Amino acid sequence: MILGAGQAGGEAAFRLRANGFSGAITLLGEEPFLPYQRPPLSKAHLLGDMAVEALFLRESSAFEAADIMVHTGARAEAIDRAAREIRLSTGERLGYDRLILAAGSSARRPGFARGELQGLHVLRSIADVARLRPEMRAGARLAVIGAGYIGLEVAAIARKLGLAVTVFEAADRPLARVAHPMTARFFRDLHETHGVRFEFSAAIAGIEGNTRVTGLRRADGSVFACDLALLGIGGIPESGLAEAAGLACDNGIVVDDSMRSTDPAIFAIGDCCRRPIPLYDRRMERLESVHNALESARIAAFVIAHEADPETPHKAPMLEAPWFWSDQYDVKLQIVGLSAGHDQIVLRGEGPCFTLFYLMSGRVLAADCINMPGDFPGARKLVQERLRVAPEILRDTSLPMKEILRLAAAPVAQSQ
Repeated sequence: MILGAGQAGGEAAFRLRANGFSGAITLLGEEPFLPYQRPPLSKAHLLGDMAVEALFLRESSAFEAADIMVHTGARAEAIDRAAREIRLSTGERLGYDRLILAAGSSARRPGFARGELQGLHVLRSIADVARLRPEMRAGARLAVIGAGYIGLEVAAIARKLGLAVTVFEAADRPLARVAHPMTARFFRDLHETHGVRFEFSAAIAGIEGNTRVTGLRRADGSVFACDLALLGIGGIPESGLAEAAGLACDNGIVVDDSMRSTDPAIFAIGDCCRRPIPLYDRRMERLESVHNALESARIAAFVIAHEADPETPHKAPMLEAPWFWSDQYDVKLQIVGLSAGHDQIVLRGEGPCFTLFYLMSGRVLAADCINMPGDFPGARKLVQERLRVAPEILRDTSLPMKEILRLAAAPVAQSQ
């Protein structure tokens, strides 16, 4: 059984079948939709360029053909580990031999935004977009709380639609937790060029309005008037059921290399899990990304299929360096790897097209590619194979990435 019908849950279901798993597969989703991709929600779908149907990972006929039972609108209330059952909000109890938790994450809400006010939005689902898009009218004043990827992507769409946009960020720059100051400066300049206002080191104390948002109240008591507001301050893992069932949780459901929780019969994948990252000395991370959804789903499916039929050879999935992307206006940001621990930054390119390489002891840990799609495949290989490259080689834009890969040193042995 798979609890959670997002990208991770959908991938796990089909990967089980691809690995030869012949048992029953039940996919439970709380939303009234088949599994769908979420990145376009803050991009093409919010803009109106992508229909709901185009978000779906597969059509219903594909689930039927694969003999995957999908229950939409199914809300789980408890996991009974002793009986190996899930209790639904309807009172129905469904049994499992193996359970995959793929519940994802939910939008973080600060204490001042607990109430239900019209015009106060988050962006995590199709339903969220359906509520937000009708209010994205030219001339409306949008306040975005949080200058992370979601906040900046929504700001870009809002400016395209003619809204007045102000972004409030507690840090001193956008993307403060995930990007180098040089990358942050680029995106600040980009948004300001398109008319977005920023307030950094901003402390928001409350939301003004009785039934509808009318403004944000700053910590100094002043009020910023707005017509709608978006909370974009990150997500929290949906680990409540796991915690209540006694599974180990720490900013997500804690799993091992096989995506197995502290209960051998229960796995966790996607946004809701915190797992070892093999290419980074098995550092424990909770990653909200398409890469993590797909990779963790493939690992769990492989392990479960192999345990169900150990006599049949199963090919283990290749482990990739984490990758992410963001589209803002006509700019594409592509990121590979995790930069924490770097001791050197190497800049390749200039102006609106550049790549930042993060190095540690000469080894490429991560890279930010901004409008450099030709660099990205090579950057992925440099990170994936843990290669050492001289900074002067990386900086030389006359060298194509293919040549840089040829000049790179042999892979560094992974730490055990």
